[in-house]
Amino acid sequence: MTGKIEQFEDLRIWQKARELVKFIYQNFGILKDYGFKDQIQRASISVMNNIAEGFERNSNKEFIRFLDFSKSSCGEVRSMSYIAKDLDYINDSKFTELNEHCVSLSKSIASLIRHLKSL
Repeated sequence: MTGKIEQFEDLRIWQKARELVKFIYQNFGILKDYGFKDQIQRASISVMNNIAEGFERNSNKEFIRFLDFSKSSCGEVRSMSYIAKDLDYINDSKFTELNEHCVSLSKSIASLIRHLKSL
């Protein structure tokens, strides 16, 4: 992405978080373990929404705080991916895809946090 970031939708991390939410809903939407499904869906949504909410605060300090929340929720999704694999809710391929997406997104969020702290 080039150019100035004017809205949260311009942020690559928000776009990646949106892809994460879609993955979660597509792969766990029909799951009958409603407690698990609800928790992993809420955690993935939290990743995406905390990026948006923090951006809208118009303060680097507040944005960093919400990015920390987002990164934490990303870790929760990643942790839950192991549960999903262990309980055969997803196969090895889907687990790897989900885990790699979470690791990549977490690193991207951490990178933005470091950048904002350096300003």
